[in-house]
Amino acid sequence: MSKKIVVLTGSPRKNGNSFAMTEAFIKAAEAKGHSITRFDAAFHKLGGCHACETCFKTGKACSFDDDFNLIAPAIEEADVIVFTMPVYWYSIPAQIKAVIDRIYSLVVGGKDIAHKECALIACCEEDDMTVLDGVRIPIERSAALLQWKMAGEVLVPGVLKVGDIQKTDGLQKAAALAESL
Repeated sequence: MSKKIVVLTGSPRKNGNSFAMTEAFIKAAEAKGHSITRFDAAFHKLGGCHACETCFKTGKACSFDDDFNLIAPAIEEADVIVFTMPVYWYSIPAQIKAVIDRIYSLVVGGKDIAHKECALIACCEEDDMTVLDGVRIPIERSAALLQWKMAGEVLVPGVLKVGDIQKTDGLQKAAALAESL
């Protein structure tokens, strides 16, 4: 069965390792017949949540009109949300954190976004897998809160320079994740 998949990226480096894994995922997902909508958060105008609790008062997800109002309807309609990112300072990059925080507007707005699937594709510079906890744990906890099923995770340590992902099985694992959906 074909699924609507929203891919949200968090890297500003278009030729970077997380983008390479994203491309491998998308290629495999499209080959399976899934429809993909991709948002590269670093290249959109996105601000953080203002905690104003006026979500959907203007008819849009956020009263502060920026590109999140383009992303929100896609999340609402999606069957699967895939977050892809590098680890920045042991955490989620700001470029995608704004999107994650503002998913709150869908909850405040009473939108039924439960029962979706969610996946994570992430990489980090250090060889220590626990470094990826800074992105893995918040995504898993957010998925649990939103009643999203974790469909899978691809976590690749030890990549920094552009192309380092080629020395790992990260691209294959990203493609396999898409094939498992």
